[in-house]
Amino acid sequence: MIRYQFFPRSRGVTEEIQKVIDCFKAVDKKIDSSCHKLQSDSVLAKVRPLLEKEGYCVEKSKREKEKINVPVLFGNDNKVDKFFNADALSNDGRIVIEVEAGRATENNQFLKDIFEACMMFDVEYLVLAVRNEYRTHKDFDKIYQFLETLYISNRLHLPLKGVLLIGY
Repeated sequence: MIRYQFFPRSRGVTEEIQKVIDCFKAVDKKIDSSCHKLQSDSVLAKVRPLLEKEGYCVEKSKREKEKINVPVLFGNDNKVDKFFNADALSNDGRIVIEVEAGRATENNQFLKDIFEACMMFDVEYLVLAVRNEYRTHKDFDKIYQFLETLYISNRLHLPLKGVLLIGY
């Protein structure tokens, strides 16, 4: 079952973000982590055609030429000196999508995803899709609590307009 929460909770979901939610909802039965133990690449493959219809560039494989490079630092003559990879990126470069499976909380990959999205040039929104449950961990709930604490404490300000957490 697809679950989601947008942060900060004081803002609603934009039309563009709702389209991403709808893409995941459309493949819900194929990616439901309570029934399927898919790796993140397999989840991304199932949602890819829908995201591409919405104008997203989506990673097709881990081969270098098929990765989505998002600029972070620029050098001489405006050449990209540093970039981070994304699973998907909107055509306007404002929304980055990361899909995680088993290592979302076990290796704190979600923290790395948040950090990288904050560093990416012109990115305004991060969509983070994680399993509702992985083994005995409730990944969606754990990350939800982390993001809730981050936004309520008001001690750290992210340079993003928002983070959408999707549980699949």
